[in-house]
Amino acid sequence: MSKFILFSLLWWITGSPFLSILLLLVIFYFLDRRYVRLFPSIARPIQMASRAAKLRQELSLNPHHTGNKQELARIFIERKRYDQALPFVEEVSKKIPDSSEALYEWGLCLLKTGDMERGEQLILEALTREPSLRYGEPYLELGEIFSVRDAQKGLDYLEKIPAINSSSAETHYRLGKLYNQLGRRADAQTAFKDACMIYSSLPRYLRRKQRRWALLARLKGGK
Repeated sequence: MSKFILFSLLWWITGSPFLSILLLLVIFYFLDRRYVRLFPSIARPIQMASRAAKLRQELSLNPHHTGNKQELARIFIERKRYDQALPFVEEVSKKIPDSSEALYEWGLCLLKTGDMERGEQLILEALTREPSLRYGEPYLELGEIFSVRDAQKGLDYLEKIPAINSSSAETHYRLGKLYNQLGRRADAQTAFKDACMIYSSLPRYLRRKQRRWALLARLKGGK
């Protein structure tokens, strides 16, 4: 009802139903980005492309700058261009062999570009060095990619995360999805409910990041 009233108001103001629909979508987009974040950012890809171009230019002048290579690789990783990130993360990891972060990123890019065995090996090595690396993100990545090929193996990795990061609604939502794939409906519902409960217990400054997963869990039946 409120959406219809808002649409009617916009129609009355603009005099055009098409422009009203467009304005309504824009309003919903900005509300989503402010409170829920189900939709991707429009500005973020532009910002990343601009920064990547600048880093490439700097590397053309100083090709041995490890920090710039690592930052550029992380931009490629965020944009899911793992093949472009791979040569950079490999070089960075070899330059700073004691870095668990660099080793994890190298393993991740290998995993995402099809070298599953080597990628998994490097990620597990990084986790052996630093079990709480990125609050369990490596286990999340392993769980996600292996869930497509072997749901039980993916689940085994995801189930390691709550011991490292107990305030992740995302982890429990993903656990619920995998439980559904395995036909474990009761466990799936428990995981979705846990995601919502974790979100409700978080301090306000942490809720924004986890709100999307709590909403998705609620849509799956969590309350």
